[in-house]
Amino acid sequence: MKLAEITNYLESIAPLHYQEDYDNAGLIVGHPNDEISSALVALDCTEQIVDEAIAKHCNLIITHHPIVFKGLKKFNGSNYVERVVLKAIKNNIALYAIHTNLDHVANGVNAQICNKLGLQDTKILSPKAGLLKKLITFCPTAHADAVRDGLFAAGAGNISNYSECSFNTVGTGTFKGGDGANPYVGEIGQRHEEAEVKIETIFKSYDERKILLALFENHPYEEVAYDIYPLTNTFDNVGAGMVGTLPQEMQSVDFLGLVKDKMHAKVIRHTAQVLQPIKKVAVCGGAGSFLLKQAIAAGADAFITSDFKYHEFFDAENKLMICDIGHYESEQFTSNLLIENIQEKFPNFAIRLTEHNTNPINYFI
Repeated sequence: MKLAEITNYLESIAPLHYQEDYDNAGLIVGHPNDEISSALVALDCTEQIVDEAIAKHCNLIITHHPIVFKGLKKFNGSNYVERVVLKAIKNNIALYAIHTNLDHVANGVNAQICNKLGLQDTKILSPKAGLLKKLITFCPTAHADAVRDGLFAAGAGNISNYSECSFNTVGTGTFKGGDGANPYVGEIGQRHEEAEVKIETIFKSYDERKILLALFENHPYEEVAYDIYPLTNTFDNVGAGMVGTLPQEMQSVDFLGLVKDKMHAKVIRHTAQVLQPIKKVAVCGGAGSFLLKQAIAAGADAFITSDFKYHEFFDAENKLMICDIGHYESEQFTSNLLIENIQEKFPNFAIRLTEHNTNPINYFI
C-alpha cells in the first residue's frame, strides 16, 4: 500500500495539530507515495531498530519518540541520530513518529496506562484550550437543513459525546445587489429582504478549510456571509494526562505493588506513602512533573508518571503520592496500542512488534 494510507490513518487517530510546539511527530523520512509492504513498531528508533527492520524486510518504522527533534545541519554519521537517518535512507526505510499527539488523545498513551491499572471513569487531566473555533453564518430558511448537514458532515458540531450541535435563530437579512452581481434572490439595484436562519456551530480549528468548503458548497448565495471566532474553551477530549478511579480503594503499599506489577516497573521512586487509602489516580506517560498541580487539583491520591527531579518531589507536600516508574516503563505499551489499531484498520498488512528493549536506562538491583 501507499505510505500515505498508514500515515493518514494514524493522523486521524492522533492529529498532528495536537502535538506540542517542541515536538516533531509525523513523517520524518520517506515520501507519502512510497510503496510499503511491512512495518516495525517500537518506542524509540535506534540503530538496532533499523537493523531489525532491515533483517525483517520492513520498509517502515513507526515509533513513539521521533528520532529527530531539532534540525540536522550535517549528515556525516557523527552521532546516533545522523547514523539512524542515514541508514534508513540508504535502505529505503520510512520513519514515522507519533508522539505528543498520541499523548493528548483520549484513547492514546495515557489510556493504555489507565487500562493496565483498571482505572474507571477516566477523563483528560489537563484539557487543551485554543483548539476550537465558532462559525456563524446566515442562509435562507429553506436551505438551512442542507447547510447544517454539510457542516456536520465536514466535522462541525461535535461537543464531547454529542454531535450535530448548533444554535439557530430566525431573522431577516437584507442586501442589495450591485452591477455585476448575480443574486440568488432579489433584483439588482433593489434592497431585498429574506427570511434567514443564523446558524452557530463549533469546529476544530485545523478543520477550518474543510468547514468553509462545505459551507460554500451547500449555501445558495453568491456571496456567503459568515464569521469565524477563536474560542478559549478547553477541548475536553484532548489534552495532557488522565485521571480515573480504582475499582476499590487500596492502601499505599498495596497500590505500589499493583503499579510495579502491572507496569512491569523494576523500581518505583515515590514520595512518602499517604495516610488515606488510594482511590483516585492521575497518570501521565513520559515526563509528567508539569502536571503535578493539576493532579492535586483533581483530587488524585496518587500520580503515576516519570522523570521527576529531586526537588520536585517536595512539591507534592503530602497531598498525594508521586510514583515515578520510569520514562520507558510508562510508555512501553504504546507500541501494542499502535499495532492493535493498525491491525484493526488494515488486517492484511504485515506489522511487527520489535524484539528489542530500547530503554537506555539500566537498573542494578
